[in-house]
Amino acid sequence: MSGLIGGVVRRQLEGVYELRALGRRPVTGVSSHVADVASLDAIQPAFAGVDVVVHLAATVSGSAGLDELLGPNIVGAYNVLEAARRAGVRRVVLASSGAVVAGYEREPPYQTLAAGRYGAVGAWETLTHVSPLRPSSLYGCSKAWGEALGRYYADAHGLSVICLRIGHVTAADRPAASRDFCVWCSQRDVGRMIEACVAAPASVRFDVFFAVSNNRWGYRDLTHARDVLGWTPLDAAENYRQAP
Repeated sequence: MSGLIGGVVRRQLEGVYELRALGRRPVTGVSSHVADVASLDAIQPAFAGVDVVVHLAATVSGSAGLDELLGPNIVGAYNVLEAARRAGVRRVVLASSGAVVAGYEREPPYQTLAAGRYGAVGAWETLTHVSPLRPSSLYGCSKAWGEALGRYYADAHGLSVICLRIGHVTAADRPAASRDFCVWCSQRDVGRMIEACVAAPASVRFDVFFAVSNNRWGYRDLTHARDVLGWTPLDAAENYRQAP
């Protein structure tokens, strides 16, 4: 809850649900349990009596090596799901990433979209939650691991797991580069998306959704989240396009 998206989630859900925080430092004004997700025993007490867990803790870097990712992203994802299972948590919302498919940007037309060369694009196929994975980095691979682990825990233990492939959320809450005009997600849209996942019916046992704004040059599917969760984005990167 101390990170950028965690703060957005707090503002979105505060007053609607009773909130607790788990992290390496306490969060002012919220009941907090201080521990590292790389230690299952250390984090387990934070899960007692919890209905839904929103798991946002991770090393987020496309250049991160295995040593940087192993504790927070690989072991940490397992620890969160296992602690949730042991505590009888109903649902875990896992922060995945568009990095699990961003490898498509190595080739046209997605490469052309990301570079902002729209005149050379033509038509393109939208990637959906069933499109083959194509991670762009070891970070993307670590998030693909989290999705696979979530699928296993849903099947083996009956835990509801929803994986969110979150786009580029920025502190300035606006597109910061050419690529953002296809992958940006506003703070408002990601907050509303996570709230929709928390409130999703029990019939949503496992699913994967893209969390991006309604970007004109986007290539990540928005219809699945609309059909299952009733969520549609309110913002669009193109609204921030500067006039020539």
